[in-house]
Amino acid sequence: MPLKLFGVVMLALFLSAPPAFAQVEVGQKAPEFEAVDVMSGKPVKLSDYKGQLVVLEWSNHECPFVRKHYDSGNMQKTQKAAKEMGGAWITVVSSAPGNQGHVSAEEAKKIAEDDGASISAKILDEGGKIGNLYGAKTTPHMYVINAEGTLVYTGAIDSIPTTSREDVEKADNYVLVAIEELKAGNPVSVSITQPYGCSIKY
Repeated sequence: MPLKLFGVVMLALFLSAPPAFAQVEVGQKAPEFEAVDVMSGKPVKLSDYKGQLVVLEWSNHECPFVRKHYDSGNMQKTQKAAKEMGGAWITVVSSAPGNQGHVSAEEAKKIAEDDGASISAKILDEGGKIGNLYGAKTTPHMYVINAEGTLVYTGAIDSIPTTSREDVEKADNYVLVAIEELKAGNPVSVSITQPYGCSIKY
């Protein structure tokens, strides 16, 4: 095949391929994003929390894995731990219109209030831009960013990948451990785990 024709074919294949998920790696600077916080109705950016620990939580209120952690109080407990050390917690909903977990801003706010969530912001990512930027795959999928803006943990909230609330007390809460280690000025001992839950409905 002539080189020029080969280049045209490869370009066509590239343009027709589905967008690949980004792979944010531990140790790298967490990518900036901007959206509207449904709780306040105001714009929010990751950089608004510069100098603070930030936890990102991908959520879908209809997912049984998410319900496990909210109905048991585990997610709220972890949220409070982050905020008690001066950190911020941002919940992200990336479900696309027509898919499970998609909600309006008003519905998203009510869900957070009904769950007693202790969060700094909740944002809707209908087009999947932020989820794609971070490579979020499941609900929940958790990310911990230190005060310097570096990603220090990515993966599951805990070590037992079930929907059973009874397993919460037996599991290692990776996010809570990361928060406590950062609070003590120590490096995060477990920085990458396999996320589990419902696939994000992009």
